[in-house]
Amino acid sequence: MATIFTKIIRGEIPCYKVAENDTHFAFLDINPIAEGHTLVVPKKETDYIFDLSDEDLAQTVIFAKKIAFAIDRALKPIRTGVILEGLEVPHAHVHLVPIYEESQNVSLRNKVEVSKEKMEVLAKSIADEVRL
Repeated sequence: MATIFTKIIRGEIPCYKVAENDTHFAFLDINPIAEGHTLVVPKKETDYIFDLSDEDLAQTVIFAKKIAFAIDRALKPIRTGVILEGLEVPHAHVHLVPIYEESQNVSLRNKVEVSKEKMEVLAKSIADEVRL
């Protein structure tokens, strides 16, 4: 059975898309821990990120780097943090979290409220800065 991320990639479930190439997809997390919290997902459905081949893992990190730089340009955080927890959905993914202040709680349990309108603005702002 396809994961929720595969359904998002296929367009079966709507998302706030940030970027896509032949092998990866990036979209805003609908349960963000910061404004602009973005997920980077390989299109190839693999549960555990470290089960990806070395090449696929490298490409995931390279794609995530490009998205992180787009977040940096668009949202101007101190920097963009990375979380590789991978327990919520059985599909390898990278959390990119803009860090706006040094005291910011960067835990996946620390959800913030972001309106639909703001999510749309954030997604477009980041997408406009993506350089694949």
